[in-house]
Amino acid sequence: MLFTSDRGITPAAAARAAEAAGFSTFYVPEHTHIPVKRASPHPRTGDASLPDDRYSRTLDPWVALATAAAVTSRIRLATAVALPVESDPITLAKTIASLDHLSGGRVTLGAGFGWNVDELTDHGVPGNRRRTALREYLEAMSALWTQEEAAYDGEFVSFGPSWAWPKPIQPHIPVLLGAGPTEKTFRWIARHADGWMTTPADTDLDGHVALLKEIWHAEGRAGAPRICALGERPDPARLAHLDGLGVTETIFGLPDRSAEEVEAWLGRLAGKLTLAPAH
Repeated sequence: MLFTSDRGITPAAAARAAEAAGFSTFYVPEHTHIPVKRASPHPRTGDASLPDDRYSRTLDPWVALATAAAVTSRIRLATAVALPVESDPITLAKTIASLDHLSGGRVTLGAGFGWNVDELTDHGVPGNRRRTALREYLEAMSALWTQEEAAYDGEFVSFGPSWAWPKPIQPHIPVLLGAGPTEKTFRWIARHADGWMTTPADTDLDGHVALLKEIWHAEGRAGAPRICALGERPDPARLAHLDGLGVTETIFGLPDRSAEEVEAWLGRLAGKLTLAPAH
């Protein structure tokens, strides 16, 4: 995952280097803007301060991934996480479908409710309705992606029968929810998503994964949820433990340094993980 900004390596160069090193997915985040005056505490700092100035310098995720798509052919293109409710849902559905079409079916949508309520408010989304808003956005976008004549009527999204092409190449765009591990969140995932993306603060995953799987099956879902562990380190014992739990992907953060430094960093990480370079 590259916490994109207007400095350091570009998303295209980072994705190309990650693909060459043998990694399977390239992730970028999203924040449209950061209100200077905020009531929302950051999950890591516990107050209005930010742990990183890149929050206010983040590149648009879909533009970033489009540049990455143009210079890669295999690596999946994903968000960790995007904030769909901060965009127009019809336009966003078109953007994601276009990226999936042009990339050959490589898009994964990692989405979040949004911790920054002040940011959501500027987009017209009440903080206490963000879960409903995200559900409606995902349902409406899915309709546009899969139905010949799509329509949707909800509280936050409403449009009559419409044509919208291109459709994504994938029959189903995978959706992961990045959020804290609560029973309420896990029930939302089981009803509306394909899996869970942890936060960097979620280190003791055993009980959380067990609860998610229990709720997943209680909601009538077949198989197992995808589980992506964000902010991990290349420790063999830790990775083996996560694999045993049912974690399907581990996500490592990239530094926003020069291309040469990041490429060297990726090479060292790939070596620790014994990845096979792409040919």
